[in-house]
Amino acid sequence: MIEGKLFNAMGRAIQFFMILAALLAGTSQFSFAQSDYPNKPIRYVVPFPAGGATDNIARPLQNELLNAYKWNVVIDNKPGAGGNIGAEIVAKALPDGYTWLMASVGTHGINLPLYTQGGGKLPFDPIKDFTPISLVAELPNVLVLNPDFAAKHNINTVNDLIAYAKANPGKVNMASSGNGTSIHMAGELFKSMTKTYMVHLPYKGSPPAVTDLIAGNVDIMFDNLPSSINFIRSGRLKALAVTSAKRSPAFPDLPTIAEAANLPGYEATSWFGIVGPANMPADILNKDSTVLMAAINSPSVKEKYLAMGAQPVGNTPAQFATFIKNEIAKWTKVVKDSGAKVD
Repeated sequence: MIEGKLFNAMGRAIQFFMILAALLAGTSQFSFAQSDYPNKPIRYVVPFPAGGATDNIARPLQNELLNAYKWNVVIDNKPGAGGNIGAEIVAKALPDGYTWLMASVGTHGINLPLYTQGGGKLPFDPIKDFTPISLVAELPNVLVLNPDFAAKHNINTVNDLIAYAKANPGKVNMASSGNGTSIHMAGELFKSMTKTYMVHLPYKGSPPAVTDLIAGNVDIMFDNLPSSINFIRSGRLKALAVTSAKRSPAFPDLPTIAEAANLPGYEATSWFGIVGPANMPADILNKDSTVLMAAINSPSVKEKYLAMGAQPVGNTPAQFATFIKNEIAKWTKVVKDSGAKVD
């Protein structure tokens, strides 16, 4: 008798917990919704080192969010593997709005075709594992040389570089901020279109690559403009051309590679945008989107971006999602046509 009552009680308890689990599972997608969001610091993962273009784009936005909206956004630099290490951290984070990634053309455009070519695999899916929030800024890359290298070989134009590289295959070292970055792919596209061979040397971010370029340990680089702009102005780097379709307002006298070397169709620009983990609640996503668009287009942020040669954007999550899909399609073709691979 006692055993029967005990069995029934256990059965009712199990049934209760099964119902409770089902209710919790059914509402889990709303469990992160908060009317007072954000009420704690937001981790803002930058997948490249401090001082590089990605970091330079992130920091004015961080300051604006704190000063204008009192949002405590803490930048966390996690460099390595062409941005993949930082991107994977965010892909696996809780979708509660408290983890952002400064995505780039590398993490969300180039890396999927580059790393999966030949049977490889990314540790995340750039579409399925993220929630696009807003495109932040776009900018050109710039072809820069070590001044001593340029002077020694009398290289003053893009055509001079092409002629030297063709006459000396494998003797030009081309630095980049890592495999799959726009800096890497700008160089690979250049090599493919000019039929030259230069040795690719990937670094963990732009700052160490630029440091070695200035020191003469490497010869050339297709760097993001913000991280090279002051070195160009001071004469510590020699700029030949920008990689965009149009000239940069920051250096209006600097030609595009397409016009300087008669390479119609050459274009390799960089972009940066904020994404969160997949399945962010709609109310948090809408709040992030609204505040970020206002911050990106604030006079303070716009002034800082334009000074470093970047163009502020700011768009909706839906627009940014479409943009990312189009970028993956574009760079898939470039990777295939150039034969680029991970070094």
